This record gives sequence, structure tokens and C-alpha cells, in this order.
Amino acid sequence: MSLIRPYGDTTGDGMVQLSFTLPIEHSKVAEGAAVQLANKMGMDPALVVHAKPMGEGFTFFVVYGRVHHLVDPSTVEVVERDFPLLTPKEANAAIKRSLRRRLVVVGGCIGTDAHTVGIDAILNIKGFAGEKGLEYYRELKVVNLGAQVSVPQLVEAAREEKADAVLVSQVVTQRDAHLLNTREMSAAFREAYPAAKRPLLVVGGPRFDETMADELGVDRVFSRGTTPGEVASFIVHRLAPTKEKAS
Repeated sequence: MSLIRPYGDTTGDGMVQLSFTLPIEHSKVAEGAAVQLANKMGMDPALVVHAKPMGEGFTFFVVYGRVHHLVDPSTVEVVERDFPLLTPKEANAAIKRSLRRRLVVVGGCIGTDAHTVGIDAILNIKGFAGEKGLEYYRELKVVNLGAQVSVPQLVEAAREEKADAVLVSQVVTQRDAHLLNTREMSAAFREAYPAAKRPLLVVGGPRFDETMADELGVDRVFSRGTTPGEVASFIVHRLAPTKEKAS
């Protein structure tokens, strides 16, 4: 695959749009500072196309300009889906055949995170993107703990419910809270369970890097746009076939 550069008005012109906030009152000096920042980031020329005060002492900018960088798609590392997508009927059949019982999923938002939209989109029957959530799957028992669940509470719930999989959604990312919380969670489960008995750990959120699963100590990381069907298919792929082979 050949090298490519950004496209703005014409092919290969290198034009990009960038938005950011500076801790400075809106003024001509502030706009000049925004251009200076864009220049230092490699945009030349750079033009402020939008500037708006964001409360006292802050200004939001949108800058449009040219960069001279090239991108090599052949060097990009991504996590490709390595499991088949299953319909609810196929997932139910695989669980029933392999486990001969319902597969238990416990989910929630840990730490101070009160944003349940993500976890609800995956777990609740109403689902997301036209797909039913995991509650719709007959062979899944879903326990949604909701928001602001502490790590000890999550571990306790997983033990009480005899969870096969634990799903955690993290939206709050200030000071890398999502990464710190995930590492704390994975460490707590490693301490609470023998390696062979630990539930499958799955985390997701818009700011996660899907390549960080090993670093975070979890089995899978899902980023923005993930659907309930993808999560269900992954869980069945990892748990149902394994259980079947072990029986």
C-alpha cells in the first residue's frame, strides 16, 4: 500500500482541521497563540476558522491548515476480529451445547464513572445499532450492577453470581482514570481467583486502545462503535468452545 497524506480541498493537499482549548481569554493575541501552537505541531500555513470563549479565561479554537506528513498504512497495527459473528440463535445454541447451563455475565461501570450509556447499550435488551443487548439472549444470565461500582463490589458480585465473564465500561478518562481503574480491576481478579477459574475480563469505552489488552491485564478491549453482537460472539467464542473441549 502506498504512502498517503491528508485530503482537504484537493487530493494530496495535506489540509487538516484541528480543535483545541487554550487557557486564555478570547482576543487577537489568543488567536495568534492558537496559530503559533498549530505551527509548532506542523501546520503551515494555519488559519483560525473558529474561536469561541469557553467560560472565564478559556477559548476554544478550530484551526485549518496544511501538514507535510505522510502516512504509511502498511505499518498500522490494529486488533482484527479473530472470531465469527454469531446471531443470537447461534450463540444460544453454542452455549447450550457447550455449557449445558446459562452463561453468567456481570457488568457495570467502576470507580466514579456514572456513565451507564455504554454498558446499558451492550447489556440491556434494547441494545444498540439495531441489535438486541445481551439480556435478549436466552442462554445468558445478565447482572447489570450499574454505575460507580467499586472494584471490591465487582469482585464480590462476580463470585456470588459465579460469573463466567465480567464486562466493564469506562467513559471518564481524565488523568487516565479508565486505565488506572482497569489495572486495579484486573489485579483484584487475579488476586481473588486461581488463574484457571478467573472470569473472562472485557473492558470497553470510547478512549480505549484495543491493542492494550495484555498491558491492562484483561482478555479483550473494545472501543467505540462496538455492538452487543460482537461482545456476545467474543464471549461465546472464548468460553463455550473451551468448555466443550474440556468436558
